[in-house]
Amino acid sequence: MSLGGGYMLSSRKGTQIPAIGLNITMKTNGASTREAYSLFEYAIPAETNGPPAHLHTREDESFVCLAGRLDVTLGGEEFTLAFGDYLYLPRNVVHTFRNPYGEEARVISVVSPAGLEEYYQALGALPPGPKDMAVLRPIMEEFGIELQMPPVGER
Repeated sequence: MSLGGGYMLSSRKGTQIPAIGLNITMKTNGASTREAYSLFEYAIPAETNGPPAHLHTREDESFVCLAGRLDVTLGGEEFTLAFGDYLYLPRNVVHTFRNPYGEEARVISVVSPAGLEEYYQALGALPPGPKDMAVLRPIMEEFGIELQMPPVGER
């Protein structure tokens, strides 16, 4: 059977990117979608926080929950995604996510336009271990991502 230039990947198959303490599998990137979008499968271990609150200035995201549950804060509102749930995360809106539950959560993330894969790859190239914000901030800025840390008294 010909896919006419397309391709198929099974669950958890693709390019593994070791970034932000999650299991990120890149399914497709801008090179294969004419820069229209990139698509990732996130496996968020039980009782794991995702990235700190941030916003993207260049791309919109969409999450579709494949397994488990994932808590997402988006623009100050709280959402819990479960199997089949969809959440649109527009650019320039602060968001973060976490898995406080006792089982792994799996999410498909569609990012449009493409480019976030290059950010993840830059993070994945850093040495393992805790990340220094002095090193992370310039990388985030390069890719149009703004960290939204609470004021010191609220941390």
